[in-house]
Amino acid sequence: MGLNIWARENSNVNDEGERSDSREGNDGGSSSRGIAAVLTRRRLTVAGTALVLLGLIIALREIDVRTVVAEVSSADPWLLGAAVTVYTVSWPLRGRRYRDVLAAMDQRSDTAVATAAVFVSQTANLAIPARAGDAVRAHVMRTRRDVPYAAGFASLAVERVFDLATIAVLAGLAIAWLALGGTAGALETAFSGDGARTAALAAAVVSATTAGVGLAVVTSARADHELGARLRGVVAGRPRPAGALETALRFATDVQTVARQPRALGRIGAGSLLVWSLDVLTAILVLAALGSGLAFATLLTVGTLAVSVGNLAKVLPLSQGGVGLYEAAFTALVVGLTPVGASTALAAAVVDHALKNGVTLAGGAGSVAALGISLSDEPESTPDATRETGSLLGQPKK
Repeated sequence: MGLNIWARENSNVNDEGERSDSREGNDGGSSSRGIAAVLTRRRLTVAGTALVLLGLIIALREIDVRTVVAEVSSADPWLLGAAVTVYTVSWPLRGRRYRDVLAAMDQRSDTAVATAAVFVSQTANLAIPARAGDAVRAHVMRTRRDVPYAAGFASLAVERVFDLATIAVLAGLAIAWLALGGTAGALETAFSGDGARTAALAAAVVSATTAGVGLAVVTSARADHELGARLRGVVAGRPRPAGALETALRFATDVQTVARQPRALGRIGAGSLLVWSLDVLTAILVLAALGSGLAFATLLTVGTLAVSVGNLAKVLPLSQGGVGLYEAAFTALVVGLTPVGASTALAAAVVDHALKNGVTLAGGAGSVAALGISLSDEPESTPDATRETGSLLGQPKK
């Protein structure tokens, strides 16, 4: 009987210990989930935006805000109108380029819908952190032109690589021109400032990563290997990993399909160069509208470098819509390489970025209305496609 009592007591102690461990485990799990809930991508991006804006305010605290406002108010309206026109013209070219990317993947779309899809996704990127708005474009193309999600995301990846590669090339050409023109010292001085140094470092990292990704894609596209078959063998008999693997392989195959077509690469590359040349021309017109007094050659070179480095820097998802990063890089480079004052350079950066975002928002609103969609809608797959293929991506491309 004594043994029975001891056993019951010991059992109660063990049960209590297990419950205590369970509570501690639950507390630990709850704590982990709580941290994960607090550190969401949106909150991190909002925090990054606040930090970037705070840094911009501190870096530019000696600039008279009233002077910046006066610079903007005295801008030449005709040149600003020309800047708006040039940037607006670049959007159908973006749509045509995206159509070319899809065509290289054996997916069909007209330029109008492709342009609208680009407008909608870029508008969403101004509101959604870390460029997550790109998923909206894949949804639009899936619902409007029956482009599978894998091909939609692959086309976005290809377009992004061409964008970054083109901007990096333009930046490199501008730096080379300045160095050959005997302004290497001014270039070094311009990059010695904190804002310009940070932007240049970010631009270098993004450029190197883009080059590495592009080389890897081209190399893998031309290599003859059975990696896909080996990976399928590893996940054989496990439906969920197998489905994820097929999605990833379909994505990779679509990207490699483009890399195997020299003519397609040439068309997309030429389209990218034209699109970003118009982006640079927009900034140059804004600088001219603010009365920078710079010669055309200087405007062209410095404007190209400032826009390129600013766009490469804002690729990092540190702020919402790249606000602050672009202005800091643009201002630091213009001030460092030209006699233009800080207030004029900052005014040009703010007007240039605001003008481009304004055209994007206007085009996005019109595209949303024309397509009859809502940016708050979640991408859906059709039940039939899911049932027939076992994948949320629906039917594979034919």
